[in-house]
Amino acid sequence: MPPTASPSLGRAIRHEFGLDPAFLTVNHGSYGATPRAVLQAQRDWQERLERQPTRFMSAELPALLRAAAAAFADFLGAEAQDVVFVENATQACNAVLRSLHFAPGDEILVLSHGYGAVMKTAQYVAGRSGARMTVAELPFPRPDDDTIVANLAAAITPHTRLAVLDHITSASALVLPMARMVAVCHVAGVPVLVDGAHAPGQIALDLPAIDADWYTGNAHKWLMAPKGCAFLWARRDRQHDLHPVTISHGYGQGFLAEFDWIGTRDPSAWLAITAALAFHRRLGGAALQARNIALAAEAASLLAGRWGTETGTGNATQGAMGLVRLPVSGVTAPDQALALRERLLALGCDAPIHALAAGAWLRISAQAYNDISDFEAVADLVAGMLGSNANKGEQP
Repeated sequence: MPPTASPSLGRAIRHEFGLDPAFLTVNHGSYGATPRAVLQAQRDWQERLERQPTRFMSAELPALLRAAAAAFADFLGAEAQDVVFVENATQACNAVLRSLHFAPGDEILVLSHGYGAVMKTAQYVAGRSGARMTVAELPFPRPDDDTIVANLAAAITPHTRLAVLDHITSASALVLPMARMVAVCHVAGVPVLVDGAHAPGQIALDLPAIDADWYTGNAHKWLMAPKGCAFLWARRDRQHDLHPVTISHGYGQGFLAEFDWIGTRDPSAWLAITAALAFHRRLGGAALQARNIALAAEAASLLAGRWGTETGTGNATQGAMGLVRLPVSGVTAPDQALALRERLLALGCDAPIHALAAGAWLRISAQAYNDISDFEAVADLVAGMLGSNANKGEQP
């Protein structure tokens, strides 16, 4: 049976999520969707905490947090002593960038399709030190791995002190050849911070094999953990002098001590990672990831065919998200793309629209609760929203 027609997924499991049945959700990539079972596990942890807060936070939490980190690290192919929890990947990128020391003339290299919040962090850090942010251009649409790596290599200069690379780009949904990109940077003596916000649960991960200096990813997206559950992995030789954004009692006591305690906060999202991992495994684990990637490719091809346009990803860069050019012209600015997205939201469909390569592109996500009928509905909804322009490639 083809992966997009599995009777155990799609509509058959939609009841396990709290999604609005009247809303067409094909955007798992932005904020994820946490299953009811995982939310219940989070509530159980919150209730355990509140039965005796001091006992829980002081006597129980340290070991519980390390056990949860060990389970997560095993999923990532890593060791527990190299993994700490953070609230989101942007927070982790802030921690790394603000722990490093830059001087006037230094360069922080980012990708042209880099995530906006992280690029702003790089701008902030560079601006305070007299350094500057430089950009490696990603070819688009449907780039090939060799050109991606070549463009990155060409952007490295003798002044490059750090490369911040997206494993899966947010706006353009490209899965990049990260191990090759890291290797190119290391040959030039440039350390690498990988923003893998979308990677855990969407693609297979082996963090030591990627060999980045730092790697961060969110669990609330494709692993379906509660919001506020993410991780930061640091190579053993990069853990010294790496500090969380909030300095607290653990300062000076090492990587784990500093990140595991930065003050009073609700740790339930982190502790519920074991329930999220169990849910992910129950739906197939690696087989679920392969099914979602196949469904995203099928859906993107369907939409491009219906609208007479093109897809943005190729076989090598395909993940569980897809990008399809909308049949409109004249949409070249972010505010124009946002206006189209708001129209789509008003019609009961959640899918980001981005202005890239002189056009408007719709980003779709394929998760366990989706099936091909969802994307057939998207095709009809967008065609109706754009009217006759859907067949003419004109701006509505």
